[in-house]
Amino acid sequence: MSAHLTHVSAPDGIAASPQYSHVVWGTGRFVAISGQCAFDASGAVVGADDPAAQARQVFANLRRCLAAAGAGFEDVVKLTYFVTDVAHLPAVRAARDEAFGAAPLPASSAVQVAALVRPELLIEIEAFALVPEDAAPDGSGAATAPVRLVAVDGGR
Repeated sequence: MSAHLTHVSAPDGIAASPQYSHVVWGTGRFVAISGQCAFDASGAVVGADDPAAQARQVFANLRRCLAAAGAGFEDVVKLTYFVTDVAHLPAVRAARDEAFGAAPLPASSAVQVAALVRPELLIEIEAFALVPEDAAPDGSGAATAPVRLVAVDGGR
């Protein structure tokens, strides 16, 4: 069974937004991705004081975590952005648009926070996705047994 997602950009009585879908629903395996920050594979921060560089690294990390569950950005139903300054949101949106390409945008929320786990971090993003029951992790092509909940740790 394939994940089937329905995106509703403007439910009755709600103004449409070009930045996200107000409602997304579907079927498949639920995947929760812990908040990702701008860490490279060795745990070093990428782009200190550079929200655009951090946003690109965060979406690269999200891509890797989604792949571990046999998912891609097209399967994401919800993103939550945690930023130390709402002025970083244009950089986050640019990196998101690059990562998502032509895929419909998921539901999303943005929250300004006082701080993240390390002072040089500016952005953290968590994701929820619905993946086809037979999706194979990491593109291996092998079908996986149905899993009801997958959580991928953010590595902190």
